[in-house]
Amino acid sequence: MSSLKPRLLTAAVGISLLVVIILIGEAFSPVVSVLIGIASAFMTGEYLNARGLLGVLPLSLVCMAFSVALPILITTPNIYILLVVYLIALFAVMIAEHKKLSYHNVAFSAFGTLLISFGMSAIPLLCNSRISFAFYFCTIFALPWMADAGGFFIGAAFGKKKLCPSISPKKTVEGALGGILFCVISALLLGLIFQFLITPGYKVNFIALVLLGLITAPVSILGDLSFSLIKRSLKIKDYGSIFPGHGGMLDRFDSIIFTAPVVFVINSLIPLISMV
Repeated sequence: MSSLKPRLLTAAVGISLLVVIILIGEAFSPVVSVLIGIASAFMTGEYLNARGLLGVLPLSLVCMAFSVALPILITTPNIYILLVVYLIALFAVMIAEHKKLSYHNVAFSAFGTLLISFGMSAIPLLCNSRISFAFYFCTIFALPWMADAGGFFIGAAFGKKKLCPSISPKKTVEGALGGILFCVISALLLGLIFQFLITPGYKVNFIALVLLGLITAPVSILGDLSFSLIKRSLKIKDYGSIFPGHGGMLDRFDSIIFTAPVVFVINSLIPLISMV
């Protein structure tokens, strides 16, 4: 529990920033697409830096430019054009820098950039709909973070059986189950708050929210373990140090990169909220 204080402080600052973003998004949602693009580029920079590729400017500029552009253009018909330009630019860089830049490094950069950018792009894709911006934004961020909080507290108090010790020694099966429980409860509470206090003119689908909570928590763990495995392969502890107690931005958003697209898919199949 020694890391609890910095984690709580970071969480307080983070929640305050999210509230500001929600207020901005409710007034003019395209601004949030730009902010998500900037955040994606920052995380892409952390990812590249973990392998020492951030200093290869032609490569890092192409990857970070794509990371900025995708969340902004995700709701337009220009995605295919952007992807074609990105891939051509990557191979042009690989050929121009072939004496010092291997294909493996280009592949590492391309895959990570696509993963981060497409995951984060689900946020503006959902939030820029005509339905409540605040509802989708809170759902995307609250559920994986509550799953993480549940895993942290339940795991610290009752955790005995290791979940995946070779990748993340602190994660336990009990913590994972606690994360699922926290996630489902948070989904229901979020639905109740929006249904009766914030957006009474909309109908919240509580069955869909429970299903989302049950799916989001394991996917959140999958995202966390996936990026942890990358860190271990690169022999680093964190992707950065911008958040005390949490590491870099990528350390904090790794689960959201995986869960935001899941929220989008479930909402496409079973709308989480609809007009009455």
